[in-house]
Amino acid sequence: MCAFLGTLFGDQLYFDIGRTKGEALLAKRPGWKSKSAKVLSLLENHQVWLILGFRFLYGLRTVTPFLIGASRIAPARFLILNMIGASIWAVLIGTLGYLFGQTLELMIGEIVHYELLVFAVLAGVGAIVWSAHLFAKKRASAVRSIEPTK
Repeated sequence: MCAFLGTLFGDQLYFDIGRTKGEALLAKRPGWKSKSAKVLSLLENHQVWLILGFRFLYGLRTVTPFLIGASRIAPARFLILNMIGASIWAVLIGTLGYLFGQTLELMIGEIVHYELLVFAVLAGVGAIVWSAHLFAKKRASAVRSIEPTK
């Protein structure tokens, strides 16, 4: 539910910003216009699919709802399609996360029996490295104090 609400509200916010200030921001920054051409082209040809799936497009995730808002698509249309897309995204990502966690638990479930030993070894290695660092620091300090001054 948190993933759904987070993506829904975030995308709605970017859409509203694009709707209210999109044209002005694009006019002030010509470099953005050239970069937004790809998204606007996709929007012209595949409006429904883009609104449903932009959250799955790496690198276009944040800018797309802004550009959709700037393109003057009806807010109600975007809201409905955004809710559907956010639902699909939240369920898919949540399910993949759950499956990944289950798989990881199966793969390393036996490590729990060795947890204390692993922690002790890591603490021991850390203590040795820290002690070696302190020893080297003291030795360097002692060598500097013995060297004659010029």
